[in-house]
Amino acid sequence: MTGIGYFLSSEEFGPRELVRQAQQAEDAGFSRLWISDHFHPWNREQGQSPFVWSVIGALSEATSLPITTAVTCPTVRTHPAVIAQAAATAAVQCRGGFTLGVGSGEALNEHILGDHWPPADVRLDMLEEAVELICALHRGDDVSYRGQHYTVENARVYTLPEQPVPIYVSAFGPKSAKLAGRIGDGFISTIPDKELISTFRASGGADRPTQAGFKVCWAETEAEGVRTAHRIWPNQHLPGELAQVLPTPRHFEQASTLVTEDTVRGSVPCGPDPEKHVAALQEYVDAGYDEVYVQQIGPRQDEFFKAWSAHVLPRFDHAKTG
Repeated sequence: MTGIGYFLSSEEFGPRELVRQAQQAEDAGFSRLWISDHFHPWNREQGQSPFVWSVIGALSEATSLPITTAVTCPTVRTHPAVIAQAAATAAVQCRGGFTLGVGSGEALNEHILGDHWPPADVRLDMLEEAVELICALHRGDDVSYRGQHYTVENARVYTLPEQPVPIYVSAFGPKSAKLAGRIGDGFISTIPDKELISTFRASGGADRPTQAGFKVCWAETEAEGVRTAHRIWPNQHLPGELAQVLPTPRHFEQASTLVTEDTVRGSVPCGPDPEKHVAALQEYVDAGYDEVYVQQIGPRQDEFFKAWSAHVLPRFDHAKTG
């Protein structure tokens, strides 16, 4: 049975609105939460970027739903030892219902301190070493560590949950899916691709959990939804490695001028027809994901939750325990 969660967009909404949406999601029947971890939004139309760890603290008091970061980059902007402490505290706040989702990151967020933005293979090596270090600190030991990329001296995380924080690894291609299978407690993606899941499982993932997320834009008409999605999230349609290497929201805005409304119409479920939303969700269920998260683009959050609660979630009978 697939668990259906809501994806809180830190790029598009401020901290108080994110907490409100989490409460709405729980009331509507969603069973879990994703939350993005950014320093910058992708563009200025999105316009937000609160500090995720502060928001998670508020969420832990406002809702009982389990939370996953989708995803945190523990390699450049924030040292993995600091992420280890933050994740452990979040897990205590969430009464164990917290998962640290990690990925190799984007220059958009990670270049801000002037550090060199390394090529993809190096970023994956850094991610593997960061996860090793985080796991060591989550065991509660005194840790002194000298790796290729990170150094820690006499560090210990004292505030720990009863069980180690699960670490899920994000992947969008076979190389990162193999890494996720080797080092992750679970798998995260945004692509309804059975082959990616198979690669993860064949590389060590076995029966470990898999998560994926996607976007919709509920609106009174399809045309309105397409306009809203095109205005706020054109960046998700950019090809290749642009999402990983462009450094500022302004660069994403420039690249996104190449994205048309027709492109958005062909890939994002827009408008009030529940069948479009059901079909998009079904793709991820059919691909084999254990958990699927949906983000509503734009301001019509209240209408989205009402529509999904009445017309989409009952079709999947996930019953909050999925």
